Amino acid sequence: MQVIDNIKAWLERRIQARPWLDHLVRAGGRYQRQRGDYYAAGITYFTVLSLFPLLMVAFAVAGFVLSSHPELLGELQTKIVDNIPGSLGTQLNDLVDQAVDSRGTVGILGLLAGFYTGLGWMANLRAALTEQWEQKSEEQNWFLAKLSDLGALLGLGLAFVVSLGLSALGSSTLGARLLVSLGLSHLPGARFLLAIASIFLGFLASWAVFAWIIARLPREPVTLASAAKAAALAAVVFEIFKFVASIYLQTVLSSPAGAAFGSIIGLMVFSYVTYRIILFATAWAATASDNEPEAEIPAPPAAVISPRTSVRELSVGAGATFFGAGALAALALSLLRRPRGH
Repeated sequence: MQVIDNIKAWLERRIQARPWLDHLVRAGGRYQRQRGDYYAAGITYFTVLSLFPLLMVAFAVAGFVLSSHPELLGELQTKIVDNIPGSLGTQLNDLVDQAVDSRGTVGILGLLAGFYTGLGWMANLRAALTEQWEQKSEEQNWFLAKLSDLGALLGLGLAFVVSLGLSALGSSTLGARLLVSLGLSHLPGARFLLAIASIFLGFLASWAVFAWIIARLPREPVTLASAAKAAALAAVVFEIFKFVASIYLQTVLSSPAGAAFGSIIGLMVFSYVTYRIILFATAWAATASDNEPEAEIPAPPAAVISPRTSVRELSVGAGATFFGAGALAALALSLLRRPRGH
């Protein structure tokens, strides 16, 4: 066992000699201790659950668009009949007609369900971030808490859309159209520079989003400066993960099984890894030397001053001595008081 203790001591010295490694170990310990994987899985569940209300809203929007453009509706039904002949094509056309007719009901139900699942998602995310900061938040008013979660949900959704849009700008046709409209498409290396610029802007957008998530979404917000470095780390890892995930999904979706289940599985994996990145970055920020609270030294107990009394017991010899002295004193006193004879 002495060998194992020596190895542990050697590892501890090596870790403490490297501040970045010591910080990494402390962040990993905080992440595991505060159940980072558990919270990431819970947030992923609400993410997948929110997909169905979003699809309902999308169908409702499509129904409103088709109802206001009958030519598009007729073209869609014609393509369904041409590509799916027989009774199945007829059934699909009937479903399209029903979706157009019930677009209002579907849209309202989708918005209500999305409101519920979205608030549950945000509540779990904020609870997970609060755990990583090891904060003790007081119980808030239910209505005010849900209103705060709704505002945070809308802001976060907009920020993520901007981040993903900027990162995809360089490789999309929108970027090429932008170059043409600016008259820069003929310049050599214009597309390459556009891709580099979009990646850089995507990184900045991701950094801003992660800094806001790490610092402002916990129940007890902290300063943005305390989350800046951790947000930069999360943004770099997230951009790399998006690049790898896009290549992986292209490979998976090319197979029949991937075409059937790859989208939902890809969404679950992407969400789970993203939330793990966010929570670990939060643990990294919380365990930074600037953010860790100083150790509290307990105050010493109050001093109590009380008089001390002690009783000295006499020994037998001392008692006999005092008794004899008292008897002699009494005899002498009686002799002095006796009247003298004449």
